[in-house]
Amino acid sequence: MMQDTFRHKGLRKKLVEEIKAKGIKNPKVLEAIGKVPRHLFMDSSFLEFAYQDKAFPIGSGQTISQPYTVAFQTELLKPNENEKVLEIGTGSGYQACVLLETGARVYSVERQKKLFDKASRLLPGIGYRPKLFYGDGYAGLPTFAPFDKILITASVSKIPQALLSQLNTGGTLVAPVGSENIQVMQSICKSGPEEYEIQHHGTFRFVPMLSNTAND
Repeated sequence: MMQDTFRHKGLRKKLVEEIKAKGIKNPKVLEAIGKVPRHLFMDSSFLEFAYQDKAFPIGSGQTISQPYTVAFQTELLKPNENEKVLEIGTGSGYQACVLLETGARVYSVERQKKLFDKASRLLPGIGYRPKLFYGDGYAGLPTFAPFDKILITASVSKIPQALLSQLNTGGTLVAPVGSENIQVMQSICKSGPEEYEIQHHGTFRFVPMLSNTAND
């Protein structure tokens, strides 16, 4: 049932127009949203809503992010061709595929075994091959560091030091930072070994990032 029909493509085109109208400008990001078949990441009960600009449940208490939010984070990250990008929180795998469509090399960590297994099965089947890891997002992937860009797709009360240390100098980390109820989207540029420039980009609501003590 892995079909991407003309209808789906038409709905994606509409979605791209919608997020463009909301302020997303980067052509590479808009093109990526236009290419990734979001309906394939969702439970069949939500299929008819796949191209609405809304978040939907994907099980394990997690959601597939609103396309605008995915595009917004990707635009702040500015992934370039062949850059190494670390994503914390694979979830459905949708954001990882959007990053792949920008030409980045994607490493993605998921804390919940069910979601990790599901993404590991789904993504190669639809032609996407990020490097997926089951593990603790707070620890990052020291073995594969440093990364040019790091994207956190769940809320954190503060940026984990382990992730900052895995970021290349000149690199960017994007994350929603704040309380469980509301967060401020931050882009953090690493300008020196221990120097960071932080910019704030409005408020969002993300599910909280699970700590390494969380149970599956």
